[in-house]
Amino acid sequence: MKKINDQWFSVNRSLGEYDKRGMKMSYGTKGLKGEVTVPGDKSISHRSIMLGAIAEGETVVHGFLESADCISTVNCFKAMGVDISLKGTEVRIQGAGLYGLKKPEGVLDTGNSGTTTRIMTGLLAGQDFDVTVNGDESIRKRPMGRVIDPLTLMGAHIESENGNGCAPLRIYGSKLKGISYVMPVASAQVKSAILLAGLYADGETVVMEKAASRNHTELMLKGFGADVRTDGLSCRVIPGRMLKGTELTVPGDISSAAYFMGAALIVPGSEVVIKNVGINPTRDGIIRVFKEMGADMELLNRHFEAGEEVADIKVRYSELKGTTIGGSIIPALIDELPLIAVVATQAAGTTVIKDAAEMKVKESDRIKLMCDGLKAMGADITPTEDGMIINGLSSLHGAEIEDEKDHRIAMSFTVASLIADKAVSLKTPNCVKISYPGFYEDLKKLM
Repeated sequence: MKKINDQWFSVNRSLGEYDKRGMKMSYGTKGLKGEVTVPGDKSISHRSIMLGAIAEGETVVHGFLESADCISTVNCFKAMGVDISLKGTEVRIQGAGLYGLKKPEGVLDTGNSGTTTRIMTGLLAGQDFDVTVNGDESIRKRPMGRVIDPLTLMGAHIESENGNGCAPLRIYGSKLKGISYVMPVASAQVKSAILLAGLYADGETVVMEKAASRNHTELMLKGFGADVRTDGLSCRVIPGRMLKGTELTVPGDISSAAYFMGAALIVPGSEVVIKNVGINPTRDGIIRVFKEMGADMELLNRHFEAGEEVADIKVRYSELKGTTIGGSIIPALIDELPLIAVVATQAAGTTVIKDAAEMKVKESDRIKLMCDGLKAMGADITPTEDGMIINGLSSLHGAEIEDEKDHRIAMSFTVASLIADKAVSLKTPNCVKISYPGFYEDLKKLM
């Protein structure tokens, strides 16, 4: 990406045609065409490293997401003495066993990764050493009390060094006890932290949810041989079994695929096939919502890989209608809500997103950034305490967008730029490397 001025960068310079000032000209209506394979699922990639690290023997991971967030997880476990080698999208982990991690020499740096920070905190709570976990500016603002509180009930000793419930966290290795815990907020990261701590606890640990969050940890724990039992919205882990190294393939990330789905739906003349995407029912909310809005979508070649359902997704340009999104579906599409807001600007009628206050405490306040940015582009959008209201069929125009280094915001506004009359500029477009380093290049291939 080349600089436009001292602060702002055009996200479109590598994607379309430009006039002499470097501003994007209209793409017209030729549409997006072709096939794309998105990188491996970020959530599953994180977990494969963590469980491989505490398993006995070698774990081989195919399709690993080599993004900044996932590399943060790799580096943390390398710092604790785990032998991990990366070759492209293949990772080999020589497991240290449940009790084989070593005290790192310095602070464990989780970068921008909330997944690494929260889940690893649960795993570290039962070790026999003390450690400090810290991350970037964004991580130091994200709430960690939701992890600290249940782990404390298990006997963990965790301190927020600044006393604000955020990183840096000082984790003192402790003897843990099993608990039964009702989740106040649907969060796969918190659930996973408790379940991993449960591997080190005295007695079984039970986690009960009010709405289903993504279940990758439960599925993967079973694949590694842990005694994990699920019953509806309840999951229990019974300690005592050693984890065994395994071989697994990571499916394509549905959160990354979502941007191509959304782009195909709103750019006239589009027909796109996204290959080998994980469609786990705790993650497929984006598909359900788009179909409710009238999307022309098909799931092809459905099969299972490493316990996860996978399919090719064919998406065509569609005339969409507004809908209401809230309740139990929110955990299944929390990361896709910014993209849904963009798509909703092109749907007939009103779209209401509610019960999504969690958007405020992601990498940024996504409610504010999406509403501010889309309003600047000409959309009729109103923020609410727990979501937003979008009146559709807006004509979008170019604007300068504040992304606050949030990859989901950057990719969502890149999709919006495809139907804007002039360039959409982002402050830090390269933040997409957090989850999808090749995003711009893959989008360009479809144009």
